[in-house]
Amino acid sequence: MKIVFMGTPEFSVPILKALNELYEVSLVISQPNRVKKKGVFIDTPVAACAKELGLNLIQPEHIKDNLDLVIGKGDLLVTAAYGQYVPSKILNSFKKCINVHASLLPLHRGGAPIQRCLMNGDKKTGVTIMEMTKKLDAGRMYAKKEYEILDDDNNESLFNKLSIIGRDLLLENILDIYNGKNEGVPQNEDEATVSPNILPEEEKIDLSDKTINIINKIRGLAMEPGAYLLVGDIKLKIFKAHDINYQGNEPTGYVLETKKKIVIKTSDSAIELDLVLYPGKKILSGKDFSNGQKLFIKDSLLK
Repeated sequence: MKIVFMGTPEFSVPILKALNELYEVSLVISQPNRVKKKGVFIDTPVAACAKELGLNLIQPEHIKDNLDLVIGKGDLLVTAAYGQYVPSKILNSFKKCINVHASLLPLHRGGAPIQRCLMNGDKKTGVTIMEMTKKLDAGRMYAKKEYEILDDDNNESLFNKLSIIGRDLLLENILDIYNGKNEGVPQNEDEATVSPNILPEEEKIDLSDKTINIINKIRGLAMEPGAYLLVGDIKLKIFKAHDINYQGNEPTGYVLETKKKIVIKTSDSAIELDLVLYPGKKILSGKDFSNGQKLFIKDSLLK
């Protein structure tokens, strides 16, 4: 059984490593390198892993324009957070096509299930091993495993945890799926929800929103791409904050405290900033950031 693997972020890496230990991975496909560091494009996590393992790697800009690079290269296609639409011509060329999806389908179909479940305030999530079909994340479900979301979970921690759950769940079921012993069950379309990729404008924190929604947005976007407060023309990334259950009458955006902590009024309470990133600086705790900062002025409104 030759496996073609498609994936891009860190979420995909443990899955690729596990498959490579047990089976023949004939080809790895990742998105092109798009992140620059010191002016040089750096490998995606999957590309870096494939190179480390000595596996065949391609990173086409558009997979639909490079069908000949994929068709005929394996028996089983496994995807995990690849990030591009996979054409039917590719899907139809494999005996089986399996996707490791980080949600309890049919909930949170789409490209940002982990971010959206946190932003929505969900209490549980999980991983679904599913059949790949032409329609986005709508294939038959082969296996599911739930995860109860902890209060201190954020985007980063949930990515790491669900990656391991997905790896183990895939390995438990891959042979039965490939051999036809696990035929899967259809999804209930009436229960389907969609979680599209995060738009840049969604990263901005709106202090007039309910505090619980602000906290959930911060959790859902930490540590990448990061929610931000716009203070003047400065985008201050907020990676962690908490509700102090404040009941004062100050207007939204009023700076309540800047000594040893930064506390800002919201529409229905106030938040204390726990972990922040000023552009061009290193990540600091709210306490450390408050020492010597000039961005927030006590007893004033943010502008």
